[in-house]
Amino acid sequence: MVDSAQQLTSQLWSMANDLRGKMNASEFQNYILGFIFYRYLSENQERYMERMDLLDRQGDESLNDAYVREASDPNVINDWREGLSDALGYAIDPQYTWESMMNRIRAQQIRPDDFQEMLERFNANTRLNTNAREDFSEVFSDINLADSSLGGSTNERAKSLATLMDKINSVEFIDANGHDVLGDVYEYLIAQFASNSGKKAGEFYTPHEVSQVLAKLVTLGRDKEDFRNGFKVYDPTMGSGSLLLTVASELPEYKKRVHFYGQELNRTTYNLARMNLMMHNVDYSHMNLRNADTLENDWPDGVDANGVDHPLFFDAVVANPPYSQHWDNAASKMKDPRFKDYGKLAPKSKADFAFVEHSLYHLNDTGRMAIVLPHGVLFRGAAEGTIRKAIIEKNYLDAVIGLPANLFYSTSIPTVVLVFSKNKDNTNVLFIDASNDFEKDKNQNKLRPEDIQKIIDTYVARKDVDKYAHVATLDEIKENDYNLNIPRYVDTFEEEEPIDIDEVNRQLAEVDKEIAQLQAEFDAMVADLVPTDPAD
Repeated sequence: MVDSAQQLTSQLWSMANDLRGKMNASEFQNYILGFIFYRYLSENQERYMERMDLLDRQGDESLNDAYVREASDPNVINDWREGLSDALGYAIDPQYTWESMMNRIRAQQIRPDDFQEMLERFNANTRLNTNAREDFSEVFSDINLADSSLGGSTNERAKSLATLMDKINSVEFIDANGHDVLGDVYEYLIAQFASNSGKKAGEFYTPHEVSQVLAKLVTLGRDKEDFRNGFKVYDPTMGSGSLLLTVASELPEYKKRVHFYGQELNRTTYNLARMNLMMHNVDYSHMNLRNADTLENDWPDGVDANGVDHPLFFDAVVANPPYSQHWDNAASKMKDPRFKDYGKLAPKSKADFAFVEHSLYHLNDTGRMAIVLPHGVLFRGAAEGTIRKAIIEKNYLDAVIGLPANLFYSTSIPTVVLVFSKNKDNTNVLFIDASNDFEKDKNQNKLRPEDIQKIIDTYVARKDVDKYAHVATLDEIKENDYNLNIPRYVDTFEEEEPIDIDEVNRQLAEVDKEIAQLQAEFDAMVADLVPTDPAD
């Protein structure tokens, strides 16, 4: 056992660095995270079989040995596959469970093609449950067993994979209090890989502290009634899924009623998100994740054969989309129900408002949305100015929160959180300037717990705070021509203390006096060193 998830993560990270050899961190993450996930799935299946008392163990026989023995009958194994797949969404055959693979590794009987067969058979088994196909199909597709970085030959690569499995198997994912910390460890490892991937990390990871701000904003004020029929949260650019999970962590009493929806363009990152959610014990029936282009492929797929749109609407939407991304803003998109009500399309070189419009479209009438964007969305003109004005006049914009610079792996620019609601009981907008509240942490800035709480408390109070927050009326915003640049509303200027000229002159005179005294002492010292007799 270990004292904490952080300590266990340090051990795993050190192990990863020892094992990956010439492979860079962003490549090796597919192997270590993928194999940890496979171990989780196998042990989760074993726990289910034990909980349901499905195996008739004989003597000191292990659960895995009993599974291997009972499933040796072809008719039995087919029944097992169907039953497990119905319950768990997947089924792992007895010869390819984690424990069976480890037994072969210990006995040095592992064959190079065992690893390929292990992953291929898992994918084949997931097809037994059509409801779980999107959750499990090809989830291990980023594990390249033929990568020469693992070894120059098939046998060398198999040896590297066997060593990796053995190292992972040696780790007990239980803390000193007996709690399973595997989900937390997985999250920490993702963060570690992100911090070592530089700008590439922006594709899949939002720093946890920023995620907390968004998650708290969209869950504030929720009561029991909100969860009667479940709580749907959506992230249109979900990355590793960490932001979705952070929303659930703000709802501990109702976590089992949260349903997760997300979309991600990058296939590798999509796989990571699926693994991340399941490692946090999210049941496959409570997650609906897709690998697609959010702006091109709406959720769901759009209109039916009769031309009727059937969109899903969510109780909360959170997003940290790629900033100022290029997109196809073809004129035909003005007919798209997501974009048609704002006057113009977001410019081709800056899709920021396209992500806002997409997210707003899928927000239900009582929900709340929080999205991180670059500051340019607050003041850029042309098409963006038209869209911004339309959003404000619809009274959707609830708050503008300026964050510190250098919080993200992918960029050092300061960012802003925009909060939206379709059921506001006012027509004002709260501006918060939180850009100066942070601590420096290695190469990045970091929001402290007190910084996060200050933002949330100010959002709830919705009152002016000197040099920090201002509640702006619609008339004020109109006077500023719908420009939302935060300094127009929150004055953070600090006047310098007046200079006392007489005191400055007095101090200068003292300095001159001290310099003259030092010069006199120096001249006297030099005179003592110069001989007075020319013969000396």
